[in-house]
Amino acid sequence: MIGILVAIAISWLLLYLIEKKNILALGFLPIGKTLKQFLTGFLITGILCVLVQYLESYLKSSAWIVNKNITGSIIINSFWWDFKSVLIEELIFRGALLYILIQKIGSKKSILISAIAFGIYHWFSYGVLGNLMAMILVFIGTGLMGYAWAWAFSKTKSIMLPFGLHLGWNFIYNTIFSNGPLGELLLIQKGGNELTDWTSLLNFVSGLIIVPLLVLIYVRWFVKKET
Repeated sequence: MIGILVAIAISWLLLYLIEKKNILALGFLPIGKTLKQFLTGFLITGILCVLVQYLESYLKSSAWIVNKNITGSIIINSFWWDFKSVLIEELIFRGALLYILIQKIGSKKSILISAIAFGIYHWFSYGVLGNLMAMILVFIGTGLMGYAWAWAFSKTKSIMLPFGLHLGWNFIYNTIFSNGPLGELLLIQKGGNELTDWTSLLNFVSGLIIVPLLVLIYVRWFVKKET
């Protein structure tokens, strides 16, 4: 919680000092409209994440089973962990800095800068620094997604759509399918075989390349540009 408060305070300070704006410049209002954007984004990436996980299960010939030790409080705590981490990342990469950049140098260059920064950041968060091939693949995948989310911010003039897109993926991936740092949560993958080189590549491409491209298509053709 302290991290969120610090991120909000720094964002507010930057907006005030550079643009004479407050935190509402990031598009939290009107509530009805921005909540719809958030939920739409959450649903889109949530569904895409489910499809990717079941593709992996199909390729491995494995099955997803419900964790017998899961409780409602564990899921809520895990959701809160996802919520906090995503909100902080959004405030950093699709928040005040992106807003200020768009005002100063325009949306195209600003979106590209945000995407590059997001890709580089994941070298550290994924722990792949020093592994050249992994760095390239992670940069492409997370950079594409970062580009889509920054573009969503630019078109809607709101942080809420990228926030929903980001949280939808992270919550389903981490909490529902137990892929995050919190260990086994709602669903656990059981049985199956190790992926071969080709099936492993297909699984990787579906998650880190195809999903960002589909989100880019959604932002390009289905998100209305606000004026």
